[in-house]
This record gives sequence, structure tokens and C-alpha cells, in this order.
Amino acid sequence: MSSAFEFNFDGLVGPTHNYAGLSYGNVASMKNKLAVSNPRAAALQGIAKMKLVADLGVKQAVLPPHERPHVPTLRRLGFDGSDADVLSNVRRTDPALLAAACSASSMWAANAATVSPSPDTEDGKVHFTPANLISQFHRSIEAPTTARVLKAIFPEDAGCFVHHPPLPSASHFADEGAANHTRLCSSYGDPGLEIFVYGRRAFDANDVLPKKFPARQTYEACAAIARNHKLRPDRVLFLKQNPDAIDAGAFHNDVVAVGNRSRMLWHHLAYVDQDDAHTKIAQMCPHEDGLYISTHEMPLDDAVAAYVFNSQFVTLPNGKGALIAPAESRDVATVQRYIESAMDEDDPISEVHYADVRQSMQNGGGPACLRLRVVLTEDEIAKTNPGVIWSESLHARLVEWVNRHYREELRAEDLADPKLLDESRAALDELTGILGLGSIYEFQVARPDV
Repeated sequence: MSSAFEFNFDGLVGPTHNYAGLSYGNVASMKNKLAVSNPRAAALQGIAKMKLVADLGVKQAVLPPHERPHVPTLRRLGFDGSDADVLSNVRRTDPALLAAACSASSMWAANAATVSPSPDTEDGKVHFTPANLISQFHRSIEAPTTARVLKAIFPEDAGCFVHHPPLPSASHFADEGAANHTRLCSSYGDPGLEIFVYGRRAFDANDVLPKKFPARQTYEACAAIARNHKLRPDRVLFLKQNPDAIDAGAFHNDVVAVGNRSRMLWHHLAYVDQDDAHTKIAQMCPHEDGLYISTHEMPLDDAVAAYVFNSQFVTLPNGKGALIAPAESRDVATVQRYIESAMDEDDPISEVHYADVRQSMQNGGGPACLRLRVVLTEDEIAKTNPGVIWSESLHARLVEWVNRHYREELRAEDLADPKLLDESRAALDELTGILGLGSIYEFQVARPDV
């Protein structure tokens, strides 16, 4: 088998980045509702994190933002007239709906899809399933655009990529993407163990659920994706997230657990049965060598506040592990002590780098939320759209593009400004050229000149 590499496909922050407090169960999102945002700073922080990862020698690529405000959704809901009329009418009659149609949540690419690399699949192809994200209306809008973006980057006619439609838009198959999925392996090119984490069994009336916040991911969604991706049953593990973790604000498993290669870190309260999870992973993935954090060392509230488990866990070219942690992790004593103690070990963490993604963090998304991991062989890389793969020249163009198109401040009342829609479309129109993606947005497809 040819060499394989893990790419971090980061979601670029969109021009409408704002704090609308739309995500129930996401503590940071609810806490910062209606705060003034800085879309330019948010996008530049995300790009700086990408550069940090790329400079470490880790493969990096880019996913574009989605079109927002998403006028087609508002028109489907009965608003008509010019685009400016639609925005004005929604702002007057239902400002919460306008905020949902303006959300820049596609920036959190960990929710974009679930990806199974070719070493894991029976047909030897890379499989993609865009997440339906139906548990939150503002995110449920994303699936069609995500599907078009993934197909533009990983062309179906290449013969090595398989694109599945999102799962049915029903609560029984609620799917939150790779934020509830990780993969363990000895090396990226070897068959791996794919771990799916769910919060509830939709067809089990007696299932134990969180008391405060909803469990978003269903077992049924996880099982359907594993079947569609043609994963071998002996290389798939389904774990149930602890309802207490969800109630503490771990709305996705990547808030309390992270894995990479043969290493996995999780909080003691991440899963319903920690010992059983550990035993099964050890049996199914004997090369796994993880660290497990007890609540005595790190209270669950500290883990959620610092988002330390939402760090990116990457493998450096020398084979050692590195953690890309949110800057906030330095501010919580128990978290900092854990990081320092982990650094004393020979493995799994040899380096820790702190990333300033404060604009994202204030909406409840840390470094790991901003990226979708895709393992590709050398042949698959050659068939991937090269325009999205990181380079110093792409970095320079993205920084210049953001500085020219993005606002420094955005308030709730600005969302109805038709100039914001025009600015966003102009920015995205130029970006598709920079990334070589063609016409992926509805406003582009609808134009007579496209």
C-alpha cells in the first residue's frame, strides 16, 4: 500500500461570523449571545492556526465558507420580493430566523461530514457522508452546500472517492459528523478502528438521556454511516457518550475526547462505561497507547471551559504527537497541570502549541472544531483538487482576501443589511476562483453568466 497522510481541512470563517446564541447545549454560544463579533479577526485567527499546523509539517487544506445570509432558505419559508425585501421582512417579523439564516457555523468543519479512508473500506475507496445536522435549524441548512464542496474537492469521476447523500432528515438519524467520530491506527495507511460516539438510541424508549441538554447524535445514524461506508464490523466500535458530559456542555464528543494514530485522550466522564470502552479499544486496537484523565485531576466543568480535549492531536513528521490547544487552556489550573504532566511523559505528547482562536471559542468551537480530518494516499492526493491544498502563496492570498472583504465588527442589527449580503457574495465569488472550485454556491449557479 502506498503511503498515506492525514490532512486537516479547516473551515474558513465566513463574513457573517456573529454571536446569535443559536446552539442550545453549547455553553459558550449561549453565554456570548448578542456580543459584538469581529469577522475579520475570526477569519485571520483561523488562517493563523492553519499556518501553525502546516509549519509543523502536518498536511493542511481549506474548506470554503457557505453563502450567508442564505436567502434561498428564507424564500422557502415564505418570504418574497427582492433580496433586500426578504432580509428586511425577516428582520421585522422573525429576527431569530434571520440570525439562523446568517450563521457562519460551517466554519466548524468537524461537523461537515464523516469520512472513512480507503484502508478501512471494503471497496478500498474514500467514503464521505455530509452530516444532516438536523438537531439545530441553522446547521441543517449546510448539508447541500457541504455535499457540493466535497464533490468539487474530491471528484466522483476520479474513481477513488464515494459520496453518499446525507442521512434522512429525521430525528432518528440525527448526524453531527466527525465531531462524534475518530479513528485509531498504527499508521495512516493501515486499516484502522473507527469509533462512533452517540448520545441516544432513537428507537429505544428506555434509553437514559441527559436531563438538561439534548443528545444530538443517534446510534442509528452512526450505524447507517458505518454500513454505507462499507466498514468491516470488527473494525467499528460504537460508544455512548455520558449524559452527564452532555449536560455539562459537551454537546459533541470532541469536547471531551480526542484521538490520533495510536493515541487517545479522553475525560473520565466522556463515556457511559469508561472501563468497558477502554477494554474494547485495547482488544480491537492493541497498538493503542492512550492517556485517560480522571475527574479528580480535571473537573468536567474545567475541561468544558478550557476545551482542552477540543485540541487538535496531530502526528509530526518525526512520528511524535503534538497538541494544538486553545489559548484558554493556559487559564485553567487543572488543565495546565494536566498538559504539563503529559509533557513529562515520553509519549504521547512531545509538543504543545497554543492557538488563539478566541473569536471561534466564544461561540463554542475550539481548534478541533475548525477542521475535518481526511486520510489520503499519494494516489488520492494526486486526484484531489489542488487549489484547496495549503501553500505559502495560498496563505498570502487568503490573508489579503480577508482583509479586503471582511468587516471588523458585526452586530445583530447588521444582519439585515443588504450590503452585507452583497459583500459576502462578492467575497465568496472571488474565493471560488482562488480555490479553483467552480460554481458551488446557489447565487453563482443562478447567474445567467455562469
